[in-house]
Amino acid sequence: MTKPHSEIDVLLNEQRTFKPPTAFADAAHVNDQTPYDQAALDREAYWENWARELDWFEPWQRVLEWNPPFAKWFVGGKLNAAHNCLDRHLDTIGDKQALIWEGEPGDTRTFTYRELHSEVSRFANALKALGVAKGDRVAIYLPMIPEAVIAMLACARIGAPHSVVFGGFSPQSLHDRIEDAHAKCVITADGGYRRGTVIPLKASTDAAIVGLDFVSTVVVVQRGAATDIGAAPHGEAIEIPSCEMQAGRDHWYHEIVAAASADCPPESMDSEDLLYLLYTSGTTGNPKGVMHTTGGYMTQVAATAKWVFDLKDDDVFWCTADVGWVTGHSYIVYGPLANGATVFMYEGGPDWPDRGRFWELVERYGTTIFYTAPTAIRAFMKWGDQWPAKYDLSCIRLLGSVGEPINPEAWIWYNKTIGHERCPIIDTWWQTETGGMMLTPLPGATTTKPGSVTFGFPGIDATILDEEGQPAESGYLAITTPWPAMLRGIWGDEARYRETYWSKWPDIYFPGDGARIDKDGYLWIMGRVDDVLNVAGHRIGTMEVESALVDHPAVAEAAVVGRADDIKGQAVAAFVSVVEGIETTDELREEIRSHVATQIGAIARPADLIFAAELPKTRSGKIMRRLLRDVAEGRALGDTTTLADPAVVQGLQQQYADSEG
Repeated sequence: MTKPHSEIDVLLNEQRTFKPPTAFADAAHVNDQTPYDQAALDREAYWENWARELDWFEPWQRVLEWNPPFAKWFVGGKLNAAHNCLDRHLDTIGDKQALIWEGEPGDTRTFTYRELHSEVSRFANALKALGVAKGDRVAIYLPMIPEAVIAMLACARIGAPHSVVFGGFSPQSLHDRIEDAHAKCVITADGGYRRGTVIPLKASTDAAIVGLDFVSTVVVVQRGAATDIGAAPHGEAIEIPSCEMQAGRDHWYHEIVAAASADCPPESMDSEDLLYLLYTSGTTGNPKGVMHTTGGYMTQVAATAKWVFDLKDDDVFWCTADVGWVTGHSYIVYGPLANGATVFMYEGGPDWPDRGRFWELVERYGTTIFYTAPTAIRAFMKWGDQWPAKYDLSCIRLLGSVGEPINPEAWIWYNKTIGHERCPIIDTWWQTETGGMMLTPLPGATTTKPGSVTFGFPGIDATILDEEGQPAESGYLAITTPWPAMLRGIWGDEARYRETYWSKWPDIYFPGDGARIDKDGYLWIMGRVDDVLNVAGHRIGTMEVESALVDHPAVAEAAVVGRADDIKGQAVAAFVSVVEGIETTDELREEIRSHVATQIGAIARPADLIFAAELPKTRSGKIMRRLLRDVAEGRALGDTTTLADPAVVQGLQQQYADSEG
């Protein structure tokens, strides 16, 4: 499975390229890369042409209003995101499958565009009957079930911005996001399934909204009783227990939808009206509520979904992300449905009940486009080629990667073992903040290099700059002009928005990633340059994890860094000093790790936790996280001259080595 060093060296030296498969040669966007030329000639006209592919209730008066760092796109235009995902398809493809879903136990449901439109309209009316109005924020805390998509589109239909919270987050993390958004309604479920266990989402919701008196309504999807466990192929999943319902506040989804009308005209939304908030970790402080508006966002996600995935009428598109992350927003819901695609959605993990589950699903549903994270790809590699070899994957015609840089070895394995060297590999770079794809190959036009995101999507101006803002071969990724799906700010914190993204260089967006450009102009993402960890494609702020560690009564001080991990990309490494008199035991270590998982979520649980009598600090008292990264990565220590006591970090090196041994 491991490639000889010589082959990997060739890949890393950028000497191996892959031309588009001949099956893609007639793709509509070839023609000597005309879209790049058109976008460079008149960028606003280029994006305006994409916007015209959507339905607008009223036309815009101006394409772009740019007052750095604030942009408005398609100024004065009126539209509705749910209308563009559903209503406009009814006369042409109303009976086409819009959503195919399978739950972890094996239960299934499907919705045509007409059926999904009806369900969304009923729930939209039900929300209005519960007092949810245009402009009200709605928190969505659901497993990967159809109601997650329905809830998002219902909110969009009535103009109530949604804030989806990943179902793996803890009650405290949910509380923080509901509180910051001041959401008046929370949509949740009695529970969900994950690797044969039940996630008690309603119980977590009840705990999260204690003290939040502005939450007036909780809508609960009855996942448990609605699941025909006995008839499911994987019926060994346990039943979800009943949950407590508070009279007057809590409402069963199925009851309020059954009583609602399916006639719900979509709200006319200004292009710059808020579509959703999505919280993402920062280097300091609480998670940031990233704001995405309607017109520009819908334009870019529809454009990128159509071209990057080369969507055809008969495609079955599977993006394996959770809707709690931006990838799920843009490329499970809004982008594919705006294009009239058939979307496959799955609730469980890739290794339950066995490590062939994803490939069995691909074969059974005829998945043609498969979009997943390098974390998953590396896990598939580790599990062995025998799992995908059991299934017929010939239906797949395009493979995508998202969430973090993909290493060349994983790219090559993906190409050979899953794509059988006949599928283009579309490695994409973008962020919660960018809304949609920014750097990506085009499957019919771009010769690819394993590990490179190639070029900016047409209309995206990306470059590499140094500290002074000058062009460089290796330095920082920078976006030099506004783009339609860009974030419009951080909810309630304009100063943080300016400081986080626009303070490094005048009027240039700084994503926080290091990057380089090769002799052929290909872009290579090198990873985060700040203290945000990318664990299995999930961004986690080191400050969040350190705060959770110190919240444990035994912990006096903590520092968190990331270290390379073959599967997750990065893993959390924690260095902890305990309160004097506390005995450091393996039991305490596990207790603290579990405490972090409870406070934030399982994704933040430290992979390594080292007890330290002292943390390495400068003479001014600043913790030297740079040296802790050296320790966690097993590298030679960098400059230690500013340390108050160099022996401290040397002792940590030995402890870390002993812990691995």
